Amino acid sequence: MLEIVYQDEHIIAINKPHGLLVHRSSIANDAKEFALQLLRDQVNRRVSPVHRLDRKTGGLLLFTFEKDVEVAMHQQFQNGAVQKKYLAIVRGFSPDMQDIDYPLAKENGNMQDAFTSFVTLDRAELPIPLGQHPTSRYSLVEASPTTGRMHQLRKHFAHIFYPIIGDRKHGCNKQNRFFKEQWDMTTMLLHASELLFKHPVTQEEIHLKASVNQEFSRVMQIMGWSL
Repeated sequence: MLEIVYQDEHIIAINKPHGLLVHRSSIANDAKEFALQLLRDQVNRRVSPVHRLDRKTGGLLLFTFEKDVEVAMHQQFQNGAVQKKYLAIVRGFSPDMQDIDYPLAKENGNMQDAFTSFVTLDRAELPIPLGQHPTSRYSLVEASPTTGRMHQLRKHFAHIFYPIIGDRKHGCNKQNRFFKEQWDMTTMLLHASELLFKHPVTQEEIHLKASVNQEFSRVMQIMGWSL
């Protein structure tokens, strides 16, 4: 059963598990389950996602029940009217706060503006040697992207040399291998934690929060962190 974070007669939000595709995709033929179908069967109603989360990213995923509401929510996301927050665990001691203004290429090669701001919530230094370093350093960050480009946070944190742990495509293979060998952890430690938007029908302000999953929580305990 999917964890439902919010539901009314127009919209529904779930806490998507890491590793679950939003819907069928030709680039992931190995997948047998999809959030769209699972949620539709769970609530016995047609649902449509209004934004995307990577397969390996967990957290808040918003759906609508009606087409006009879907269109209205799409517009909010496209206009930047939805505030999004993510939690991530990254390699190294990240700055207290930073803005990342770094354009990203679309699949056709065209460049798009991309902007992310983040604050560092906590840091940990573990007495475990890694490579030439006598200890291992990590940070817990809260990121707020104001654009919604594909793999934006993953690319932005890699760009500033604080890659997200568990990100195989854009991250640090040495760190990913270390986490697998040391703690049997292969989850990408990126979680969509909050959404703030105007309800497309009632115009009320909706503020949704989703707790981190078990693997994310386990790594936080290893680091000695709490939210």
